[in-house]
Amino acid sequence: MQQTRSQVSERDGLYELDAGSDVLDSPRYNHDIAPTKVHERTWNKWHITALWVGMSICVPTYTLGGVLTAYFGLTVGEALLAILLANTVVLIPLTLNAFPGTKYGIPFPVLLRSSFGILGSNVPCLIRALVACGWFGIQTMFGGLAIHLFLGSLSADWKALGGTGEVIGFMLFWCLNLWVVLRGAESIKWLETLSAPLLVLVGAGLLVWALPNVSISELMAQPPKRPEGASVYGYFFAGLTAMVGFWATLSLNIPDFSRYAKSQKDQILGQIFGLPLTMFLFAALGVVLTAASTSLVGETVSDPVSLIGHIQSPLWVALAMALIIIATLSTNTAANIVSPTNDFQNLAPKWIGRTTAVLLTGLVGLLLMGHELLKKLGWIVSEVSLESLYSNWLLGYSSLLGPIAGIMVVDYFIIRKQTLDLAGLYRDDVYPAWNAAGFIAFGVPVVLTLLSLHSTAFSWFYDFGWFTGSALGGLIYYALGSLRAARATNLKPTV
Repeated sequence: MQQTRSQVSERDGLYELDAGSDVLDSPRYNHDIAPTKVHERTWNKWHITALWVGMSICVPTYTLGGVLTAYFGLTVGEALLAILLANTVVLIPLTLNAFPGTKYGIPFPVLLRSSFGILGSNVPCLIRALVACGWFGIQTMFGGLAIHLFLGSLSADWKALGGTGEVIGFMLFWCLNLWVVLRGAESIKWLETLSAPLLVLVGAGLLVWALPNVSISELMAQPPKRPEGASVYGYFFAGLTAMVGFWATLSLNIPDFSRYAKSQKDQILGQIFGLPLTMFLFAALGVVLTAASTSLVGETVSDPVSLIGHIQSPLWVALAMALIIIATLSTNTAANIVSPTNDFQNLAPKWIGRTTAVLLTGLVGLLLMGHELLKKLGWIVSEVSLESLYSNWLLGYSSLLGPIAGIMVVDYFIIRKQTLDLAGLYRDDVYPAWNAAGFIAFGVPVVLTLLSLHSTAFSWFYDFGWFTGSALGGLIYYALGSLRAARATNLKPTV
């Protein structure tokens, strides 16, 4: 006979839900977004390290140094320092927001029910999902190009397809990504663990290839592309904010992965080992290879897929492209499909299961890249480039996501004091449907950010969007929570 009320048990600091009919019959519950059982939390620190190595070694990381020097006016040294510092800074919200995922086994959208409300959680979820779908499309574009170059190295007829071959490659890579995620979390863990050492070897091989063709001292001495005599601080912190924005998405939905961690120690160490140094080294590799590309292939090439495509040996091109396909797949599945899959399920868990949510993620990503695909087919002509698109996104969306990160941290660690009603997160009778405090704390920084776009006096608020947004969002949420607690105390009847 099925029990009526759900029971929560604790084992070594990890909480587990034994769901009763109150949760199983709730419209807020399905199996895929349910809390993981303790025995399902099998990821140790090395699995989480491999996850971050696999996600960090990708084409966009490779181009970050170029983005900072070309669009943010930094020198090479300043750009690399900004990347290292930003990925050290982003460890703070990453590890903090991972805590409730590990403790309670819950994914990101379920955690948001505490701070934004049972129904209100869908608003920040959909903001996060849309960004992830956009990145999914961008990464799939790079993966599709790698497939096209791989097949082109084996067949002259395929190479002659040009843009049409790239579009076919896009669709093949699109299908491959969805297939991996549909197989579940263990499939992703296996992929990341397998790909991490291979990706490190690829990076080392590319560095050995490039170093004889570039002078590091000359590279570091290149003057910045900013007005002569301009202060470095404004440019540096704008670049720093953009680099924090690179993983601003994962700093929110890290519970989607930490819910599988064996312990808090494993998730903390895994992220420290896997993120900052990998991002720094692969971005530095991108700077070196871009600088060496003129000597290597006769022109400046800013992405590794195109650069390797210039190699004359079909065998080496095929091998390198196969490894880049693995690299892009490991990044895309973990960073850009898992979160929107959970986010879309949160809309209507009884109606949208994992398969439907994965297909919905793929469809949105495909639509967002429709413009670029039509360009490759030669059906439209446009000057908009992928590089300018995601360099603008980095700064823009970090301003939107910063307040959510601050609100989540304050809610869990200060307002809730690391205690959640696990069963209540899946019902309608514990947490409010809409938490006004969460939306006020989110809305104020977003409005100020939009206003700052039209005011030179407050442009700094946008330039430092993630920092200003997360700090202000957290402070407002704390103030509203303290006010509510004080009001509740004053309303208590005296005896």
